[in-house]
Amino acid sequence: MKIAIVCYPTFGGSGVVATELGLELARRGHEIHFITYSQPVRLALLNPNVHYHEVNVPEYPLFHYQPYELALSSKLVDMVKLYEIELLHVHYAIPHAYAGYMAKQMLKDEGIKIPMVTTLHGTDITLVGNHPFYKPAVSFSINKSDIVTSVSQSLKDDTQKLFNIKNDIHVIPNFIELDKNLTDKNIPCYRSVIAKESEKIITHISNFRKVKRIPDIIKIFYKIQQEIPAKLMMVGDGPEKEPAERLCQELGILDKVIFFGNSNEIDKILSYSDLFLLPSETESFGLAALEAMAWGVPVISSNSGGLPEVNFDGISGYLSNVGDTDAMAKNAIKILSNNETLNTFKENALKVAQQFDIKNILPLYEALYRKALKQ
Repeated sequence: MKIAIVCYPTFGGSGVVATELGLELARRGHEIHFITYSQPVRLALLNPNVHYHEVNVPEYPLFHYQPYELALSSKLVDMVKLYEIELLHVHYAIPHAYAGYMAKQMLKDEGIKIPMVTTLHGTDITLVGNHPFYKPAVSFSINKSDIVTSVSQSLKDDTQKLFNIKNDIHVIPNFIELDKNLTDKNIPCYRSVIAKESEKIITHISNFRKVKRIPDIIKIFYKIQQEIPAKLMMVGDGPEKEPAERLCQELGILDKVIFFGNSNEIDKILSYSDLFLLPSETESFGLAALEAMAWGVPVISSNSGGLPEVNFDGISGYLSNVGDTDAMAKNAIKILSNNETLNTFKENALKVAQQFDIKNILPLYEALYRKALKQ
């Protein structure tokens, strides 16, 4: 199949999922065309089946905000015609499904019929999409898609609750590429650079937005390190990073916390880790938790959104109510205080992650692609 993938090219979960999905499809022999405003951060172009087409948005003084949707839909039309693309897979309802629908209509006028699969990731539904200004466009885009998927049952439920959706929504969870992890495990470990042998390494990775409850992570770690020698690795960047650094200073633990900023060495950092913290207000799925579990890292998380569908309570880690830092710290200490317990949780985390191996998930997308092409 010749498939165009439209996504955000950033460090966020949806962009990572879309990129990894496209690369795996290419390895299976499909011709993949990434169409976005810059090259996705995890995109490798060393496969002859992988192509990248940049969407250029000309700047005009007339426009206060440049019309990206218009440029994207025009680019989609051009690329479909040039490369004879058979199917569009867009990630995010707006602006991508909206632009995809406009491209479909323009192509229809030229006698070209092309189906569109839309994958909902979370923010496009629960945050941006639910805004009154965008809600009609989101409903329209979803209902005009030929196939709709969501990354969790929780997100599907939210979508059906918030919008007047007539289309069926197929739940296809996010995934992890476990074969890559096995290869990366041959990389020499420099854990001693981060922490002493007696110290446990605790990690958080995110975009440091309010929804991630960054202060809770610092409070949880503060309680952990009072009982167990530990270091905290904070990976990512965003508006909550500087306040988190100030909180660490106020609590007197700045020397025990490392702020990495955005990193291209996520796998290496996770390979050092003993525990992962994700106390988010909500997560549509919890890809960061899954990536940690794929490295055998147990997860302490909230029980909100799609997290219970990924982090199995008492098996791969523990779930607690949002904001209950005491319970989260207590559960973390329960896992870390005994090496035998820690090893059991690490083994269980990997076993749970194996259920989400891309080899199990990708055929679900391929089946929907075939279904869309027959409609």
